[in-house]
Amino acid sequence: MKDSNFLKENNGRLMWHPMTSPKDSIDNPPKIITGSGGVTITDIDGHSVVDGVGGLWNVNLGYSCQPVKDAMAAQLDKLPYYSTFRGTSNDVAIELSFELSKFFEPDGMSRAFFTSGGSDSVESALRLARQYHKLRGEEGRTKFLSLKKGYHGTHIGGASVNGNANFRTAYEPLLPGCFHIPAPYTYRNPFNETDPEKLAQLCVQALEDEIAFQGAGTIAAMIMEPILGAGGVIPPHKSFAPMVQEICNRNGILLITDEVITAYGRTGAWSGARLWGIQPDMMCTAKAITNGYFPFGALMLGHRVVEVFENNPAAKIGHGYTYSGHPVGAAAALACLKETKRLNVIENAAARGTQLFEGAQALMGKYEIIGNVRGGHGLMTALEMVSDRTTKKPIDADTAQTVQDVTYDNGAMVRVSGPNLILSPPLVLTEDDVTIMLNAIDAGFAAATKSQAKSQTLE
Repeated sequence: MKDSNFLKENNGRLMWHPMTSPKDSIDNPPKIITGSGGVTITDIDGHSVVDGVGGLWNVNLGYSCQPVKDAMAAQLDKLPYYSTFRGTSNDVAIELSFELSKFFEPDGMSRAFFTSGGSDSVESALRLARQYHKLRGEEGRTKFLSLKKGYHGTHIGGASVNGNANFRTAYEPLLPGCFHIPAPYTYRNPFNETDPEKLAQLCVQALEDEIAFQGAGTIAAMIMEPILGAGGVIPPHKSFAPMVQEICNRNGILLITDEVITAYGRTGAWSGARLWGIQPDMMCTAKAITNGYFPFGALMLGHRVVEVFENNPAAKIGHGYTYSGHPVGAAAALACLKETKRLNVIENAAARGTQLFEGAQALMGKYEIIGNVRGGHGLMTALEMVSDRTTKKPIDADTAQTVQDVTYDNGAMVRVSGPNLILSPPLVLTEDDVTIMLNAIDAGFAAATKSQAKSQTLE
């Protein structure tokens, strides 16, 4: 291991980081994480904090899940790699497909197509959606619908259905034929509607209108997150997803749920589809499938898609990844799924999620720079920061950075994305862990408020 000075000097100089600029990595050096245990991480300077980000929404079982580590080590000794392209397979990938079909049976899913991660799962879903319609003789169905504020990864297809300009503008022109519907985001929406149920109706009407305008016969699929994650934790009213599914079914449009974040217990239900009582046609999963210990994903497929592809000589899938069904990843996923079910993490996710959400609401009552708090469904919470509650003007970047930095200094890693402070901790954290996080966030907002007051006085 190189010494700490070497690592700090060369991080921003030699490595480009995702989701930021090379200059920012030098101007605002990232925390260099060198150790972990349970739900805590430790940086290169020996400072340990509760990980309120859960790695990146994916370390559901924490950093000390020995069964997953043991399964990976054993598989490395037995078969460290082999392809699942035509003509070969491996035993653990087959076993995993069996276990996943049982796990997602209540969601109507029965087949798995393995990928290297979430962006891959989304890309696979979009491709197979187009192929599904071609196999049925509806070659004109090539367009995609999605929600504004939605996030669907970084591949060209995912970026095209993303509903956030930050992931689109620099890379345009993107995939043609992608259209976006207003999200059921009560704090900011074009209808100026704050009632969740009324807003759900308005967004659904916008969906119906867009389908009529485009022509139902031109649309391949609608993709959406059951709860919008990276866009700022935006849970819809419970009526929204069932209405979307009914509209898609009525118009022959496939419904894809992007569950890269919401599958495997994060919402307090085993999937986002199950949370809202729907059965999509495809379900994109990744992240927590291996607890973040191995890059792996699974696109799950429902009966409508299965019926068209299976027993059909024309249904050759000309798509896949070198690491589709990777035996080490599959072994990690099998062990992770078993441990996830054994711990019944949805119970703790619901209980600790309520504690975190209510604690965040209490902080909103204390600090004017918190304009909105969203969550209430498992361990997904966001605090939206503003410089003025009346106008809802977003917080400036320096103040947001102060909140994040001081929170870290006081014991919790949090993620600030634009004006949102996003919390997605491991599902195995304790009541005391949540208290540590909330106290640390409290200190962050106290420091930011004090800094703002000082700036205003100087002005």
